[in-house]
Amino acid sequence: MAIEKYNFQRFSAARIFIITFLVSGYLALSWLLIGFKPDQLILASLFCFLYFGNHLTRKLILGFSIFIIYWIIFDYMKTFPNYKFNTVHIEDLYYWEKNSFGIKSGSLLLTPNEFWNLHSGKLLDLLSGFFNLCWVPVPLTFAAYLFFKNKQQFLNFSLTFFLINLLGFVVYYSFPAAPPWYFQKFGSSFYPLTPGNPAGLARFDLILNTKIFESIYSKSSNVFAAMPSLHASYPLLVLYYGLRNKMGLLNIFFAVITVGIWFTAVYTGHHYVLDVLAGILCCIFGTFLFNWIIKMSVPRRLIGGYYKIIGGI
Repeated sequence: MAIEKYNFQRFSAARIFIITFLVSGYLALSWLLIGFKPDQLILASLFCFLYFGNHLTRKLILGFSIFIIYWIIFDYMKTFPNYKFNTVHIEDLYYWEKNSFGIKSGSLLLTPNEFWNLHSGKLLDLLSGFFNLCWVPVPLTFAAYLFFKNKQQFLNFSLTFFLINLLGFVVYYSFPAAPPWYFQKFGSSFYPLTPGNPAGLARFDLILNTKIFESIYSKSSNVFAAMPSLHASYPLLVLYYGLRNKMGLLNIFFAVITVGIWFTAVYTGHHYVLDVLAGILCCIFGTFLFNWIIKMSVPRRLIGGYYKIIGGI
C-alpha cells in the first residue's frame, strides 16, 4: 500500500493524462503522415518506460527529448520532400565540385569521389565503415557523458545540436542537392522516388558479409538532402564541446573521428567536398548563433527553466 500511495503522489492523474496524450498524439500523427513503423512504437514505449521508471530515468528521457524532437522532425520530412519546393541540383553541383576540387588523372579531371572510387581498397573500406558508424553513437554517447557530468553543458550541447540541424534543414529545402552516387548512377536525370543507397559503404557490407548500411540507408528520408553534410557537423560539434570541457586525450580521439567522417563522406560517394564544407560552416554558424542567443535574457531564462526540470525533478 505504501508503494501504491507513493506512486500516486508522484504521478498525478493530470501528469499521466498529459504523457498518454503526447505519446498517443505522436503515434497517431506519425500514422497519418508517414504510416506506421515499428520504430515509432519502440520510441513511444521507451519514452514511457523511462519517464515512469524512476527519478533518474525520468530526468534522462526529458533531457534527451531534445534529440527525440529532432528525430521526429527528421522522420516527418518524408511527408514534405524538398524536391517539391525547389529544383534539385544535380549536374551543376557535380561540375561545381569538379571545377573547385578536381583531381588530374592522366588526361581526365575527376571529382574527389570519382578519384577514390577508382582507388578504393579494403582497408579504407573498413575504416570508412567504422567512421560512418560513429556518426550518431559518438554525439549521443558524448551527450550522455555531459548529462551526468555537467547538465548545463549537456543542455548547451544538445540545443546547439538541435539548432545546427534546423539550419541544415533550411538549406535542404532551399537548395535540394543530389549526392555524388546519384549522379554516377543516373546522370542529370531526376527521379524523385529514388530510394536511399549505401553507395561506397556497400563495400564494407560485402567485406564483412553484412547488410548494415543497406538497412540504414534504405530508411533515408530524402536522397536529395546532400548539402550540407550533417555528417560533417556532428563530430565537429563534439570536438568543440570536448575542447571547451578540457577532455584531454579524448579530444584527440574526437579529432580523428571528425577528420575520418569527413573523409568517409567523400570516399564513399555520399557527399561532395562542397557538402562537407557546407556542413562545417553550418556547425560553426550554428554554434556562434547559439552562443549569441543564450546571452539574451528570455532564452537564458527558458534554458534555466529546462535545466531545473532535468536537474531537479
